[in-house]
Amino acid sequence: MLGNEAIARGAYEAGVKVSAAYPGTPSTEISENLVQYKDSLYCEWAPNEKVATEVAIGASISGVRSMASMKHVGFNVAADPLYTAAYTGVNGGMMMVVADDPGMYSSQNEQDTRQIARAAQVPVLEPADSAEAKEFTKLAFEYSEKYDTPVILRTTTRLAHSQGLVELNERVEVEDKPYERNVGKFVMMPGNAIKRHLVVEQRMKDMAEDANDFAINRAEYNDKSIGFITSGIPYLYVKEVMPEASVLKLGCVHPLPKKLIQEFASKVDKLYIFEELEPVIEEQVKSWGIEAIGKEVFTLQGEYSSALLRKVFNLNGEEVMAPAQVPARPPILCPGCPHRSVYSVLKKMKIHAAGDIGCYTLGAVAPLSVVDTTICMGASISTLHGMEKAKGSEYIKDWVAVIGDSTFMHTGVNSLINMVYNQSHGTVMILDNSTTGMTGHQDHAATGKTLQGEEVPAINIYHLCKSIGIENVYEVNAFDIEELEKIVKRETRRDAVSVIITKSPCVLLKSNHFTKKCKPLSEKCKKCGACLKPGCPALTKAEDGTILIDETMCNGCGLCKNLCKFEAIEEVDA
Repeated sequence: MLGNEAIARGAYEAGVKVSAAYPGTPSTEISENLVQYKDSLYCEWAPNEKVATEVAIGASISGVRSMASMKHVGFNVAADPLYTAAYTGVNGGMMMVVADDPGMYSSQNEQDTRQIARAAQVPVLEPADSAEAKEFTKLAFEYSEKYDTPVILRTTTRLAHSQGLVELNERVEVEDKPYERNVGKFVMMPGNAIKRHLVVEQRMKDMAEDANDFAINRAEYNDKSIGFITSGIPYLYVKEVMPEASVLKLGCVHPLPKKLIQEFASKVDKLYIFEELEPVIEEQVKSWGIEAIGKEVFTLQGEYSSALLRKVFNLNGEEVMAPAQVPARPPILCPGCPHRSVYSVLKKMKIHAAGDIGCYTLGAVAPLSVVDTTICMGASISTLHGMEKAKGSEYIKDWVAVIGDSTFMHTGVNSLINMVYNQSHGTVMILDNSTTGMTGHQDHAATGKTLQGEEVPAINIYHLCKSIGIENVYEVNAFDIEELEKIVKRETRRDAVSVIITKSPCVLLKSNHFTKKCKPLSEKCKKCGACLKPGCPALTKAEDGTILIDETMCNGCGLCKNLCKFEAIEEVDA
């Protein structure tokens, strides 16, 4: 099983009854696998991670086991309810899966979930392979109920997307815990919160003491001249490269088992701490007066590997470290992507775009080079608003905010309401491709289909924008470049908030059926290169300068045809 698949299986076996998530690589496949068990449990895509966490909290309070899944930056969005849930504790067991991304394979930062968990005073378990991912998921619910706390299962991209053997067990149907009204526990007004904070502090002390005897924290003594404290995927690298070394493998990385660590450190001559990202374990261990080597020799940045260990300990020479010679593969929008059409218009008009999180972030790179900023989910609209308030409405007449439909439902709605409330003058473009594209085509509130496959009324983005008081809302086909240019030109001059919704489905949706392809007419080609400007990978130049179109890549979107003023490209039946 993939690590994510194993986590889903573990949740099923643990008797989970409610799961909520927002798709975010590398965590997405957890819910996509969990939905296969929908006869035994309920799972949903929530509009964002905050909502998903609150759904899991509500289910837990009612007395059932629940979970919320997200990537590390989504954990920021979920922090608001989590910090308070740490105070309230649980009724039914509750866990959160948070997938970190060392190396930033699909993320805008490299933050470490353990730091947030320490601040929130919530325990963290970290499995090293798929088998542990399943078992640690089950254990998380046991710890949650035993210690009256949410529990975080921390994974990484490497664990989430690697495979390992997993032994399957039957589902355990856990009896619902009775709900009893308890205002002192679940209503966090200051007087109650003060008392609950004392509970949290004692809980963490108790768990830290018990962690010395947790089976998932284990010392493996071999050659005691060198010892490693490690956890998760890095544990496997240590075992691969230095199998004779002594290792303290931590399955619970917060709170740390102080006595166990002190005992291990006293039995090895030289101690290394091998942990990805921040020195979370290292700083605590050194604060106890234990001598150890960590980030002095191991990097703070990027994903760890067995090659890193070999390099640091000068094993097998430089040959092991030689990078593979592979062709560069720059990110690029797919052939037929509606975002390319939108950006080609903005590029022509010399419009800057405040960008957001999604496939359309690729509008920042050549040859489109339209997107100037990308911060976080929903930030494009707020960024544009901030610019307008800082520089005035004239300044942003050459700017738009671009945001996808899923991201708009995630946190863009709030930002748009803020623009209306605070009387902005800006143009927001919602690039509606009818899916959550970047994470692999998950549904959301505006697609009309749930994670469990139910057909439901879709939120109408046009009417939603109208309902919050925006008079100027327009829908346009992303490939109608003449109409789109006309609307953008008019709306960016307007002294009011306006919304342009470009409606064209993602080219990779299975529901898309392409009946046309584009064919070049070399005898008419003037070799001007206008059709090449948007950077569609299906188009190349022949040796004589005329245009070639790879029919195996062409999806017949017609953008190149629309850009050619000499009718040198025609549409033909696919």
